[in-house]
Amino acid sequence: MNFDELNDANFVMYAMKHYENPQFTGIEEFHEDLNRIKYIKRLLRKYHKTNELRERLILNHLIIMNNVFDCEPMCRLLFHKIDEELQPQLKTFLVYLNFLPRKVPNIDLEEIPLDPRIVETLRGL
Repeated sequence: MNFDELNDANFVMYAMKHYENPQFTGIEEFHEDLNRIKYIKRLLRKYHKTNELRERLILNHLIIMNNVFDCEPMCRLLFHKIDEELQPQLKTFLVYLNFLPRKVPNIDLEEIPLDPRIVETLRGL
């Protein structure tokens, strides 16, 4: 399967190809890990709408995702599913954790700014 362009049709196959969990117990665990993208998206959306930031929960989800996906595949999956308006917040967390690779296919990382409020919050941790 060709993964040059990540889309909804090949998203799960791409995730499966790059999933590396040594304690893998079943497909349910894979789906739990993949659902973290939904949780991150929901938390970022809540921050965007209400300014309520649950930074530690977002960091925990990202760290767990990084434990089962390499950085580039994880970032591709996240940037594919996270709305464009929420990508500055996502990028800020990924930079803080040093999880953002130099390049993510089909994403112009230079065009995505950091969120200054999140930067300040993360500096205080």
